[in-house]
Amino acid sequence: MTINVFKTLKRFAAALLFVPSLALAAGAAVHLDRAPVSNDPAALQHGAKLFVNYCMGCHSASFMRYNMLNGIGLNDQQIRDNLMFSGERVGDLMKISMRHNESKIWFGKTPPDLTLIARQRASGDGSGADWLYTYLRQFYRDDQRPTGWNNVVFANVGMPHVLWQLQGEQVAKVTDNPDGTKSFELSLASPGTMSADEFDKAIADLVSYLVWMGEPIAEKRKTIGVFVLIFLAGLFVLSYALKKNYWRDIH
Repeated sequence: MTINVFKTLKRFAAALLFVPSLALAAGAAVHLDRAPVSNDPAALQHGAKLFVNYCMGCHSASFMRYNMLNGIGLNDQQIRDNLMFSGERVGDLMKISMRHNESKIWFGKTPPDLTLIARQRASGDGSGADWLYTYLRQFYRDDQRPTGWNNVVFANVGMPHVLWQLQGEQVAKVTDNPDGTKSFELSLASPGTMSADEFDKAIADLVSYLVWMGEPIAEKRKTIGVFVLIFLAGLFVLSYALKKNYWRDIH
């Protein structure tokens, strides 16, 4: 399935109507909103809090241990007090107790492990962060779906909108286009506990955490890469000087 996101319409409607709206055409190329990914520890900690409270009811992160959250500035006691609720040990993997066969019955498909989801969702349409940032903000009410929710980016998704109390309830106005595709315009039918800007910021923090979780040593790797390049550049200069010195008397 492919979808075209018209950012201009979204911004225009938000400015004039003070409600978030979005028009997308099914059957066109996917256009994803750029995710404002941050490496700020406060943003990552907020994202971790949202992940544990809203995502880990159904999704595990079984390649990540709780104590790896030390990498975003949390000590073991803070992790225990704020992010662990079922008697886990701080060195345990971030798994959930829900069985795969039961979740498949409830949702139609077993919810995926989210450790590497930001890397898995990368495509020619955008990064995995862009996909997640757009997807998590485009749920709307749909009485035809078992969960009562649908998503513009991922049609007929089995996942309910677990963040609806924060965002509020969006409804979709569907328009049939002459070329046979459909356009969706989302509007906020009832507000949540957050404003549109606050919700977008919360989703940005959650996505930032998901990106970090996919490769916790990414920043360290980049720093090492800079030093390696500096070393190679210095080695090149020395090698070139050695070559010049070696060949200066050979004609």
